[in-house]
Amino acid sequence: MKTTIRLVGGSSGSGMLQGLERILLISIHTHLKYSTREPCSLLLQIEAAQEDTQRCEANLRTIQPDIDWRVIAGEEDIGFRRWGVVDGTFDCTYQAQVRVERPDVQLETLRATDFGTLPNDVTKFLMPSRYCYPEDFLEFVPRQFGSLPGGRLIAGMSNWIKDHFTYDICASSGSTTATDSFNARAGVCRDYAHVLIAMSRSVGIPARLVSAYGPNVLPQDFHAVAEVFLDGYWHLVDPTGMTQASEIVRIGVGRDAADVSFMTSYGYMEMIKQSVQVSRIA
Repeated sequence: MKTTIRLVGGSSGSGMLQGLERILLISIHTHLKYSTREPCSLLLQIEAAQEDTQRCEANLRTIQPDIDWRVIAGEEDIGFRRWGVVDGTFDCTYQAQVRVERPDVQLETLRATDFGTLPNDVTKFLMPSRYCYPEDFLEFVPRQFGSLPGGRLIAGMSNWIKDHFTYDICASSGSTTATDSFNARAGVCRDYAHVLIAMSRSVGIPARLVSAYGPNVLPQDFHAVAEVFLDGYWHLVDPTGMTQASEIVRIGVGRDAADVSFMTSYGYMEMIKQSVQVSRIA
C-alpha cells in the first residue's frame, strides 16, 4: 500500500487541528442484481462523492439493460443520485478508485459550536428525524457521561456504543429507530450511527448520517457512520470502530438513513445478488 503522510493545519480559530493526514487510494467494487415484476421507478445512490477530501481517479459503471437516467444532486449537494425506470432485471456494477485526503482528527480536542453561530444549513441537524428521536436520550446522556464537553462527549458516547452494542445483522429492520437499537443494545452500522446521532442531538451537537464505503467493514457491505458538527466543521465518527475518517469514502449524507439509502424502489424489487468489496490499493 502506498501511503503518503504530511503535516496539515487549519488557520487560526478554524477548528482544524495540526496532525497527520494520510493519502489513501481506495478500491471499490459493487455489484447489484435485482428483478422486478413490473416497471418501477428507482432512486440509486452508490457512487463516491467528489469533494475536497476525496477524488475519484477511476470510475466505471455498467448497467444491464441500459437505463435512461436523470441525475440529481445528493442531500446538502454532496454526491449525486440517479432516477431511472427498471423493468425486469436490474444488473448494476460500479467500480472506482478513490483518493482520500482527510486527517484523523482527535475528537477530544474539539469544542462544541455555540448555537448562535451555527450555519443555517446545520441547524436542522439538531432536530428529530424519522429514525432519531433525541428527546429519548435527554436523561440517559447526562446521567451516563456527566458534563463532558464537545468532542470529549462525542468520543465518550461513540466508545460507549462500540463497547456495549452487539453487531447483529438480524437485530434490526428498515423500521428500527435509534431508540429501538439502544434498548436492544444491538444492530448494524446504521443502527450504531443512529444512536450516536440521537445522543448528539440530545445535547445540542448537530449530527447527521453518512452513507459510505470502508475497507475494514466486516462483513463487507455499504457502510454508515455519523458526522458531527464541532468547532465549525463536520467530522466523521464511526461508532462501530471499524473505520477511520482518513479511509472513509463518502457517498452521501442525510438526517438519517431515510435520506440516504443506496437504493429506493417505488415498486416491488427482489434481490438476486448484492456484493460490496472495498480495499486499500497496494
